[in-house]
Amino acid sequence: MAHTGDEPLSSPERSELDELRHRVGALESGAQPRTARHHPFRSVGAVLLICVAALLSLLSVIAVWANSIVRDTDRYVATVGPLASDADVQKAVTNRVTDVVLAQIDVNALVKQLQDAVSERGVPPRAAQLVGNLQAPITSGLKQLVSGTVQRVVTSSAFETVWVEGNRRVHAAVDEALTGEADSAVSLKNDEVAIDVAPIVAQVKERLVDAGLAVAAKIPDIHTNFVVVQSKDIGKIKTYMRVLEIMGSWLPVIALLVAAAGVYTAFNRRHALIGTGLAVFAAMLFLGITLTVFRDVYLDHLPRGASPAAAGAVYDALIRFLRAGVRALGAAALITAVGAFLSGPSRIAVHVRTGCRRSIGALRDVAINPQDTDTPAVLRDVGPAWNNRNLLEVAHHVRSGLFFGHIRASTGTAVQQTNCHPFRNGRWMWMHNGAISGFHQLRRDLALAVDPALYPDIEGSTDSELMFFLASPSA
Repeated sequence: MAHTGDEPLSSPERSELDELRHRVGALESGAQPRTARHHPFRSVGAVLLICVAALLSLLSVIAVWANSIVRDTDRYVATVGPLASDADVQKAVTNRVTDVVLAQIDVNALVKQLQDAVSERGVPPRAAQLVGNLQAPITSGLKQLVSGTVQRVVTSSAFETVWVEGNRRVHAAVDEALTGEADSAVSLKNDEVAIDVAPIVAQVKERLVDAGLAVAAKIPDIHTNFVVVQSKDIGKIKTYMRVLEIMGSWLPVIALLVAAAGVYTAFNRRHALIGTGLAVFAAMLFLGITLTVFRDVYLDHLPRGASPAAAGAVYDALIRFLRAGVRALGAAALITAVGAFLSGPSRIAVHVRTGCRRSIGALRDVAINPQDTDTPAVLRDVGPAWNNRNLLEVAHHVRSGLFFGHIRASTGTAVQQTNCHPFRNGRWMWMHNGAISGFHQLRRDLALAVDPALYPDIEGSTDSELMFFLASPSA
């Protein structure tokens, strides 16, 4: 019910009236009306949730990687399998197998055998003694022979088969190394995961015998391990990796829900979304830097005799999918933050949106009409635009970033389409209001002043078109 001037206002109505007066006064004075005071605990809670979400996103990437590389044997073999053709790994295996084979060959016995053979043939004792001084050259030659043979075996397809099958069997040890849980009789020893390259030693032995080195036949069956992963810190981190491996499927969902809760709790949700994207990006940047730094630390603490180049190649292969996940999530977070910023009212965001809109419109126009897109189209009629059914029909199928519309009465010339605005000359278009006084007397002189190259393009008789061609640039 409406109030009359004599009826008093109730308390709620009086409060509402005072509030309206305050807002009107603020608008008239150019000041902003007071806004509701933000609750500090709500802002702090939103910040904490966003920080927790960033931390969980970091753990989620590690958990997903641990769950895939540890529990999936095929994924693990596909990850380390290409290392069989890596030059650094092949060199390390060659050196390891060469040392093992040479350790089983008694060079002193070979020299003694050679001396006895020379003595039996009646060679003078002094010459037989000189044979004993050939131990160093014999050792060098033997090392070259064994090393060349091992290298040929390691670079063959046989080594790739041994490498892949050995890694498939040792995968249970990787599971033990990172999670403390093994599903087979394979166990972790001395905090290392190693592959038995005994089949490679056997092939080298066979080739040495075929090459005429009969003493190689006495090499026993040796189980030689090539270490894939070794670190004294494995025992410290496997408890944490076990937890992450169990939660690998749930951590990403939890991180997403926590991030959504942080954005929902914030007063300015667009700013909160920007903060969330930047926080997750910072977490991925930190994880990427940590992986690089840990690589250097790991290589610096390798046991004596280990190949840093081969260990680096193995490390890079094992964390390849982890690095890919870090890059993908970091890029998605950064794109989200930039998108949230560009959706805001800031001057930069408005300029970017406008530029993108114009660029998309220009590309669309080029795609729709790639020919002669710089020339404006003209639709003219002597009747009113609102009564032109053709214009109404065409308007539903035309898209343009710039329109000219002009309606005016005749200034004394004939009413015809060629006298209707706008007028066009190449990329230029012209509309004109008003009239030239004494145009009929000046028309001849003005027409003669038009560039002869442009004069044939004049179609009508109105003063506006003539003035346009006087001002138009020549061809």
